[in-house]
Amino acid sequence: MNASRIALVTGANQGLGRALVEGLAARMRPDDLVLLTGRSPQRVTEAVHEVTRLPGTHARVEGRVLDVTDNDAIARLAEDLRARHGGVDVVVSNAVARLLPGESQAQRADEFIDVCNTATHAVLRSFGPVLRPGGRLIVVASSLGTLGHLDPRLHHLFDGASLDQVEYAVESWRSAVHRGTATEAGWPLWLNVPSKVAQVAAVRAVAAERRDHDLATDTLIAAVCPGMVDTATSRPWFSDYSHARSPSDAARPVLDLIFTEHVDPSLYGELVRFGRHLDWHDGTPPVEQDRLLTP
Repeated sequence: MNASRIALVTGANQGLGRALVEGLAARMRPDDLVLLTGRSPQRVTEAVHEVTRLPGTHARVEGRVLDVTDNDAIARLAEDLRARHGGVDVVVSNAVARLLPGESQAQRADEFIDVCNTATHAVLRSFGPVLRPGGRLIVVASSLGTLGHLDPRLHHLFDGASLDQVEYAVESWRSAVHRGTATEAGWPLWLNVPSKVAQVAAVRAVAAERRDHDLATDTLIAAVCPGMVDTATSRPWFSDYSHARSPSDAARPVLDLIFTEHVDPSLYGELVRFGRHLDWHDGTPPVEQDRLLTP
């Protein structure tokens, strides 16, 4: 990637997003710019202040207030970066809605889908066109994002789908949750599963349209699984955290992927975990979490 690079991370006030900003700022150059984005002006300001004071920070770090549920705001930010800088070099879509095991999945569905899925679609649509040659557009998902984690009745909604079709499938799922017919149709109770599958499907859809051109210019679009990360968002879901990674440790392989000089074609458009892609058709429905959520 060229000098004077521009990087942006969503959901970057804390946890993995914050660690990714720190890692980008440490690995990039003094004339590069890392944008730390979040919804709260105060938390964005505080996070930027703390990151800039860390030893080893080289790049400039600036804050941008961004509510990822506002599609127009995402589009405006992308256009502003195109106008000011000619585009962006690194975009990491990391924002996530916190969900607790005891909460009603149906009551939280709209917020969860808006933050995790509708925002992902908006980032792909808005930042894909302004991604410079040699750039990286990364969506943070999880190993639950492979198709096999869904009931086979739902596979046709995402396998080989366009981005428009993925969006339609997500909204169909949202409607089924509100109607109380989601379980009957095969959707898991746990919102995180179809959400992650849809995120990876969206990445695959966009990548399929750009693959030849992007590989010719060493440009990467991919989803990533950072593994189990010890954060406030994930901790309530697991009883054993002995193998969990700190945000900084979890960020390292994601940063390695971003800063790899040449794109590995086997990783392009795929869900990548620790430098290897996960089989899109792999996985089994996570019945343990569904049991946890069943009254």
